[in-house]
Amino acid sequence: MIKNVIFDWSGVISDDLITVYRSIMVMFKSLGAKEISLEEFKREWEQPYMNFYKKYGMFTVGDDMKNMAEEMVLYRATYTATLAQYPIQPFPQVRGTIQKFKAAGVKMIIISSNFRDTILSDIEEFGLQEIFSEINSDVHDKAVNIKETLQRNGFEPAETVFVGDTVHEIESGKSAGIQTLAVTWGFNNEDKLKAANPDFVAHDLQELESIILK
Repeated sequence: MIKNVIFDWSGVISDDLITVYRSIMVMFKSLGAKEISLEEFKREWEQPYMNFYKKYGMFTVGDDMKNMAEEMVLYRATYTATLAQYPIQPFPQVRGTIQKFKAAGVKMIIISSNFRDTILSDIEEFGLQEIFSEINSDVHDKAVNIKETLQRNGFEPAETVFVGDTVHEIESGKSAGIQTLAVTWGFNNEDKLKAANPDFVAHDLQELESIILK
């Protein structure tokens, strides 16, 4: 029985793929890299996200922590500018699904690489206040954060699932010994997600509900 759900935010609850993609393409241009298609982005996107940039020849020289700090400053600036052209919305009907989980007594937590102010703003905009018992933001490597979250909240691994849309989230959940659920409407395509061998795959919110509430 699933009692605890750890959600990624982007690509799972927040429909921000295009916003993130366009922001990163602006970064590509400013750092002298060639723009890639959305299809290639979905195929090649990976986390920890610095691995993605290094794949395309960016942030390859120097101290990793310094590079990550520079990336965060640049990304925040491009993301903020891109929001005006590509505003973010929740995935359709996701609010109803999450409210069903809340009504069923499921405990819900967020672990995301997004900025905290972005997530908090989205939560208010999406009408999801007082749903999540904990919000972990600005996370670079989710594998470490999941283990800490389990210990801090006293979650039993067998009763907990990580819902994500990328291979990193599936691998992170597995490394923490919890169940993993891949959703196909986010950043990585279905073939890539299935290759990571998640415990469950949901193609829509109805499937997600049936898995969590069965």
